Amino acid sequence: MIRVIAIDDEPLALRQLEMYIGKVPFLELVAACSSAAAASPHLARADAIFLDINMPDLSGMDFIKSLPHPPAVVFTTAYSEYAVEGFRVNAVDYLLKPFSFKEFEAACGKLREHLEMKAALEARDSDPFLHFKADYHTVSVDIRKIVYIEGWSEYVKIHLTDSETPVIVRYSLKNLIEQLPKERFLRIHRSYIIALGHISEASRSSVRLDNGLSLPVGELYRPAFGGYLASGLAD
Repeated sequence: MIRVIAIDDEPLALRQLEMYIGKVPFLELVAACSSAAAASPHLARADAIFLDINMPDLSGMDFIKSLPHPPAVVFTTAYSEYAVEGFRVNAVDYLLKPFSFKEFEAACGKLREHLEMKAALEARDSDPFLHFKADYHTVSVDIRKIVYIEGWSEYVKIHLTDSETPVIVRYSLKNLIEQLPKERFLRIHRSYIIALGHISEASRSSVRLDNGLSLPVGELYRPAFGGYLASGLAD
């Protein structure tokens, strides 16, 4: 169940939000408020808010920007010029008044997907291990100790900081890169995934890791790796 707050200074619009929320089975209305100030005491209990932007005293946009850890937000407004600014503050969706229940329901679907993904990422980050099934046992690998991963036929070799012998498991690089934190790992070749924190030198065509090993950057993967280098993150 997703706990939500509805905020709108227009009574009719607020009642419509309440009615729509009541028709979505995975939403639970925590509070319906006519101002951002009235909603503040309820924020700790909410997973998300449906928030009007153009309100007196404190606009919905300024309210979100003032929160150090804002909940997920779906903006509701009659003014389309706020759309770009809404997405700049990571809004899940933007509903332009007057909106139908079908449009509201679609926004709720996006909201649920957003919160499910957030929960999955938090669960992954709380468990820094990859778990592989191998025959009748499980092999666990600490993500924090991975230097690079090498594709080897139907298997992968996972090279770690604290072992001269790689961990070998039956898995594909394609599936493995999807399990790894994107901010810490990058596939640079059809046969290699590297831990970005272990780069000592790099160009668009090759990488030297801090263990002295040099690896090629495949042509297919050069645009993504070049973007990483251009971002300055590799400095």
